[in-house]
Amino acid sequence: MEDEGDVATAFTLARSLSHIPISRGGPTSLVIFDIHALQERFYFGDAILPCFESGIPLLKSRLQELPDSDNIAIAFPDDGAWKRFYKQLQHFPMIICNKVREGDQRIVRIKEGDARGRHVVIVDDLVQSGGTLIECQKVLAAHGAAKVSAYVTHGIFPNKSWEKFKPDNGACDRIRTAGQIGWQTCVSLFS
Repeated sequence: MEDEGDVATAFTLARSLSHIPISRGGPTSLVIFDIHALQERFYFGDAILPCFESGIPLLKSRLQELPDSDNIAIAFPDDGAWKRFYKQLQHFPMIICNKVREGDQRIVRIKEGDARGRHVVIVDDLVQSGGTLIECQKVLAAHGAAKVSAYVTHGIFPNKSWEKFKPDNGACDRIRTAGQIGWQTCVSLFS
């Protein structure tokens, strides 16, 4: 916890949500999209019936509509994202990146896979400042990706960090926001 108002842990949030009153039919259902760590599903009390869903079917549907749908590869910015999503996206070629943080700097490298000539879609569950997405985009573009997009289910973007994805931010005209769909934040980065 770094700032006033930050939730200290997933356990604290789950405990708070577990105090939602029981409904007429029994435990209250709580739908959670792309829970960050699978063990967190056990943090809820008996008054809550957590239902775990994913935004990945929405992504898959959208990818099928794209004109280059036969040339898409999925990239994961780290092993954690790969573990969460690879089973749902295994019919796409995959690129696994490795992210190392040194202070405020993120160093991203391609650990496995080939981006050359492909429309690469970075998939993750959570984005804070967007720094990892930008560094991942740079590495994928440097390795020959024809186009780079990103899909995250939880766009947090504190302190207006989403502004770096606006087309008129002056910092990088290659980065544009594609839009938001409900809780799903879709950010497109064009190389």
